[in-house]
Amino acid sequence: MSASRAEAERRGRRGEALAALWLRLTGWRVLARRQRVGPGEVDIVARKGRTVAFIEVKWRASGAALDLAIDARRLRRVARAAEVLVPRYVRSGDDVRIDVILIAPERWPRRIVNAWQPGA
Repeated sequence: MSASRAEAERRGRRGEALAALWLRLTGWRVLARRQRVGPGEVDIVARKGRTVAFIEVKWRASGAALDLAIDARRLRRVARAAEVLVPRYVRSGDDVRIDVILIAPERWPRRIVNAWQPGA
Protein backbone atom coordinates (compact mmCIF):
# COMPACT_ATOMS: atom_id res chain seq x y z
CA MET A 1 0.00 0.00 0.00
CA SER A 2 1.41 3.40 -0.94
CA ALA A 3 2.02 6.05 1.71
CA SER A 4 -0.80 8.22 0.36
CA ARG A 5 -3.21 5.26 0.29
CA ALA A 6 -2.21 4.31 3.85
CA GLU A 7 -2.84 7.89 4.98
CA ALA A 8 -6.25 7.92 3.28
CA GLU A 9 -7.08 4.61 5.02
CA ARG A 10 -6.02 6.08 8.39
CA ARG A 11 -8.18 9.18 7.87
CA GLY A 12 -11.11 7.01 6.78
CA ARG A 13 -10.88 4.88 9.92
CA ARG A 14 -10.68 8.01 12.05
CA GLY A 15 -13.77 9.41 10.30
CA GLU A 16 -15.64 6.17 10.96
CA ALA A 17 -14.64 6.27 14.64
CA LEU A 18 -15.87 9.87 14.92
CA ALA A 19 -19.13 8.96 13.15
CA ALA A 20 -19.67 6.02 15.53
CA LEU A 21 -19.08 8.27 18.54
CA TRP A 22 -21.48 10.90 17.16
CA LEU A 23 -24.11 8.21 16.56
CA ARG A 24 -23.80 7.00 20.16
CA LEU A 25 -24.10 10.57 21.45
CA THR A 26 -27.32 11.00 19.46
CA GLY A 27 -28.94 7.85 20.84
CA TRP A 28 -27.93 5.20 18.31
CA ARG A 29 -26.43 1.84 19.23
CA VAL A 30 -23.60 0.81 16.91
CA LEU A 31 -24.12 -2.85 16.03
CA ALA A 32 -21.13 -3.31 13.74
CA ARG A 33 -18.36 -1.51 11.88
CA ARG A 34 -16.66 -2.29 8.58
CA GLN A 35 -18.93 -5.10 7.49
CA ARG A 36 -17.44 -6.52 4.29
CA VAL A 37 -19.48 -8.87 2.16
CA GLY A 38 -19.30 -9.95 -1.49
CA PRO A 39 -21.01 -6.93 -3.06
CA GLY A 40 -19.20 -4.31 -0.95
CA GLU A 41 -18.85 -2.85 2.50
CA VAL A 42 -21.00 -1.04 5.03
CA ASP A 43 -19.01 1.27 7.29
CA ILE A 44 -21.42 1.25 10.24
CA VAL A 45 -24.59 -0.64 11.12
CA ALA A 46 -26.58 1.15 13.83
CA ARG A 47 -29.94 0.82 15.55
CA LYS A 48 -32.22 3.34 17.23
CA GLY A 49 -35.49 1.85 18.39
CA ARG A 50 -37.06 0.00 15.45
CA THR A 51 -34.79 1.61 12.83
CA VAL A 52 -31.66 -0.05 11.51
CA ALA A 53 -29.37 2.17 9.44
CA PHE A 54 -26.63 0.94 7.15
CA ILE A 55 -24.28 3.91 7.07
CA GLU A 56 -21.63 5.04 4.62
CA VAL A 57 -19.09 7.43 6.17
CA LYS A 58 -17.09 9.87 4.08
CA TRP A 59 -14.25 11.97 5.47
CA ARG A 60 -12.84 14.86 3.46
CA ALA A 61 -10.14 17.42 4.23
CA SER A 62 -12.53 20.32 3.66
CA GLY A 63 -16.21 21.03 3.97
CA ALA A 64 -16.39 22.01 0.31
CA ALA A 65 -15.09 18.59 -0.74
CA LEU A 66 -17.96 16.88 1.12
CA ASP A 67 -20.42 17.92 -1.57
CA LEU A 68 -18.66 15.56 -3.99
CA ALA A 69 -17.94 12.74 -1.54
CA ILE A 70 -20.91 10.51 -2.33
CA ASP A 71 -22.51 9.45 -5.59
CA ALA A 72 -25.09 6.95 -6.86
CA ARG A 73 -22.45 4.32 -7.69
CA ARG A 74 -21.12 4.29 -4.12
CA LEU A 75 -24.62 4.23 -2.68
CA ARG A 76 -25.59 1.29 -4.91
CA ARG A 77 -22.57 -0.64 -3.59
CA VAL A 78 -23.60 0.08 0.02
CA ALA A 79 -27.22 -0.89 -0.76
CA ARG A 80 -26.13 -4.23 -2.27
CA ALA A 81 -23.98 -4.97 0.80
CA ALA A 82 -26.85 -3.94 3.11
CA GLU A 83 -29.18 -6.40 1.35
CA VAL A 84 -26.78 -9.22 2.25
CA LEU A 85 -26.47 -7.99 5.85
CA VAL A 86 -30.19 -7.44 6.57
CA PRO A 87 -30.77 -10.97 7.93
CA ARG A 88 -27.96 -10.45 10.49
CA TYR A 89 -29.21 -7.17 11.97
CA VAL A 90 -32.86 -6.58 11.11
CA ARG A 91 -35.79 -8.02 13.03
CA SER A 92 -39.37 -8.37 11.89
CA GLY A 93 -41.08 -4.97 11.93
CA ASP A 94 -37.88 -2.93 11.76
CA ASP A 95 -37.48 -0.03 9.37
CA VAL A 96 -34.32 -0.21 7.27
CA ARG A 97 -32.52 2.63 5.58
CA ILE A 98 -29.23 3.69 4.03
CA ASP A 99 -27.72 6.84 5.56
CA VAL A 100 -24.55 8.81 4.85
CA ILE A 101 -22.46 10.70 7.40
CA LEU A 102 -20.11 13.32 6.00
CA ILE A 103 -17.20 14.46 8.16
CA ALA A 104 -14.62 17.24 7.70
CA PRO A 105 -12.28 18.95 10.17
CA GLU A 106 -13.80 21.70 12.30
CA ARG A 107 -17.37 20.90 11.21
CA TRP A 108 -20.22 19.03 12.82
CA PRO A 109 -20.98 15.74 11.10
CA ARG A 110 -23.61 16.08 8.40
CA ARG A 111 -26.05 13.23 8.07
CA ILE A 112 -28.06 12.39 4.99
CA VAL A 113 -30.98 10.29 6.18
CA ASN A 114 -32.40 7.72 3.78
CA ALA A 115 -29.82 8.64 1.14
CA TRP A 116 -30.66 5.64 -1.03
CA GLN A 117 -34.10 4.61 -2.20
CA PRO A 118 -34.60 1.36 -4.16
CA GLY A 119 -34.83 2.15 -7.84
CA ALA A 120 -32.94 5.44 -7.41
